[in-house]
Amino acid sequence: MSVNFKPLADRVLIEPIAAETKTASGIIIPDTAKEKPQEGTVVAVGPGKVDEPTTVKVGDKVLYGKYSGSELKLDGKDFIIAKESDLLGVIG
Repeated sequence: MSVNFKPLADRVLIEPIAAETKTASGIIIPDTAKEKPQEGTVVAVGPGKVDEPTTVKVGDKVLYGKYSGSELKLDGKDFIIAKESDLLGVIG
C-alpha cells in the first residue's frame, strides 16, 4: 500500500490490524468491548536521526504499546504515527 505521507526523523506510520470480531468459540464481540489493536503493518518510515538510523522497514509487522503514538486519518483510513522507540518489536 502506498500513502502520500513521509514521516520525519525516527517516526513510523503504522496501519493497525483490525480487531477480532469473534472469539475462538464463536461469540461475537460488540464494538464497545473490543480491545484497541496493538499490532500493525509499517506503511512508511522516516530516515532516522543522524546517529540512529531506523531499523524497521515498510511491510514489517510490528507490536506497539497500547497508548503509543498518535492516531490520524489519511485517505479515509486510520493510522498510527509513533517513534521507532515506542515499538515493542517486529513479528516474524
